[in-house]
Amino acid sequence: MDSGKLTTSYYGFGGKEDLGGGLAAQFRIEGFFQADTGTEGRFTGDATWARTSSVGLSHADYGSLNFGRNSTQLFISTLSFNALGDSFGYSPSIRHYFSSSTVTGDTGWNDSIFYSSPAFGGFRFGVATALETGSASTDGENWGLNLGYASGPLSAALVYQDVKKDSAIAAVDNTTTTQLNGAYDFGVAKAYLQYGTVENDTTGNEFDIVGAGVRVPFGAGAAVAQYGQIDAKNTADRKTFTAGYIHALSKRSELYAVYMKDKVDGLSSGRAYAVGVRHKF
Repeated sequence: MDSGKLTTSYYGFGGKEDLGGGLAAQFRIEGFFQADTGTEGRFTGDATWARTSSVGLSHADYGSLNFGRNSTQLFISTLSFNALGDSFGYSPSIRHYFSSSTVTGDTGWNDSIFYSSPAFGGFRFGVATALETGSASTDGENWGLNLGYASGPLSAALVYQDVKKDSAIAAVDNTTTTQLNGAYDFGVAKAYLQYGTVENDTTGNEFDIVGAGVRVPFGAGAAVAQYGQIDAKNTADRKTFTAGYIHALSKRSELYAVYMKDKVDGLSSGRAYAVGVRHKF
């Protein structure tokens, strides 16, 4: 029995006020919880509003600017271009970037400023920074950039981020990450490709991360499959494969069954089988 494996369980609320002339004020406050125990946060010690806690301004012609705790562009891009979405439990892409000791820092940045542009002929871009708030010897700045394209069946994204602190404003290994993503919807199936590099400037280790996946509409739901691989310079390589079926009971409720095989060089293979329910409201 576990919680939040297909999508990390969270709740939240937000609002938007029309200020006239196309300008609006907006806010979001969102927190994680573990539904099997009622515990708040993703883990012991997690902040109450660890998902998003921001206030900002938006304009139809000029984009949006948000201040506070914001999800990183790398996390949003990773979840958008793989068949298992934002699943920390089963997505090889999410696991390889955010729980395999490759990228440092959290999926959201405290004390951050995030600008997102409007669409220009299918193109969008974004810029984010997490500000230095203490001693430069223990607290650096984070930076992130993204360029995305979406038109018809084709979508793509290029993301870069440089990390020197985590969500608790503590010093971490300095890492720079570049990720290139693509997806194409053929109608009968949607295909996903990812390639990324992570350079740990503190340890000198380097990682190449590749991923490929497919989502095939089938019956009242979809069959999904995703493969991912980490090629490491100084540590063990890792290969992960996940396949499953997500069955829609309604627009908000789904049943799912998943199989995952995970292999780290030098260790025996791990296999996981899961069935569950996801409700979105």
